[in-house]
Amino acid sequence: MKNITLLGWSWRSITLLFLFYICYLGGAQTLSGKLPDIKPEPGLVPVGIGLLLVGIANTLLVAALVLSSRWSNLRLTFLLSMAYFGAVTFVMQIETWYFLSDITVNADLMPYLFVMGLPVAFLFVPLSVWILGKGRYLTSPTSFNIISIPFRQWIWKLGLIAVAYVTFYWLAGYFIAWQNPELRAFYGSPGTITPFWEHTAHTLRTDPGLFPFQVLRAMIWTLCALPVIFGSKLNAWWTALLVALLFSIPQNLGHIMENSLIPGASVRLSHFIETASSTFIFGLIVVWLLHRKHESPSDLFRGKPSIIHD
Repeated sequence: MKNITLLGWSWRSITLLFLFYICYLGGAQTLSGKLPDIKPEPGLVPVGIGLLLVGIANTLLVAALVLSSRWSNLRLTFLLSMAYFGAVTFVMQIETWYFLSDITVNADLMPYLFVMGLPVAFLFVPLSVWILGKGRYLTSPTSFNIISIPFRQWIWKLGLIAVAYVTFYWLAGYFIAWQNPELRAFYGSPGTITPFWEHTAHTLRTDPGLFPFQVLRAMIWTLCALPVIFGSKLNAWWTALLVALLFSIPQNLGHIMENSLIPGASVRLSHFIETASSTFIFGLIVVWLLHRKHESPSDLFRGKPSIIHD
């Protein structure tokens, strides 16, 4: 790895970007003829520029996740592929199912939104591991040492993670996205916005499954973060940044381009700001809670951050 020249890195970067587009566009082809016949408003940027940004951002992120890991070979390939698919496709599309099933997503289209993410997660990520030189055992095998955190700590930490996610999700949803009257109309709530607590109480009465559903999503997010946290050879701050980017960037860059599932440009922009900011902060919190053992909740605010090593 140390002997790779600038030319070698350039060749690898261009190759990875090319492979990303093959996988990404190949996955998108599964939606051909299945999208709703709706003319979307133009995106924040033209489609060409948007695709360029999506490709560069995802390629750099995956490369950073691969190169920052202590693991290699099949361990890294499998865990990183699963984490990427879970964080980028699965968590996002189950929310699409929850909110858009009665608006722009029908039962025939829904499965293909999951299939669309398979090539990048399970072809591009493994190819990245190999091209970046991590396809063979570079160090002695290490274990997935989650037992370094005692069981009781897992309980209260997962509880804090659930509370943190639901809190940031709900606050960002109301004070960023829900402030947009076009967004409220899109989701079937036109007219004047109701006060925060009244809106919260109304949601608890009319949609009692929403908050348990978001707790489930918080646990899936966390599961996706574990391979990055426990495999990282970086310090806690850089690891937190990687997890935050994994949670916030790949899923949300699509909002900058036109999209017939969310045809309104202002609705997409509101969602972009809402979800990118809240999931970024949430990613930082997950690493803060799980990067090492803490004797008590008060210990979260003491000690030098580090990464759990075997």
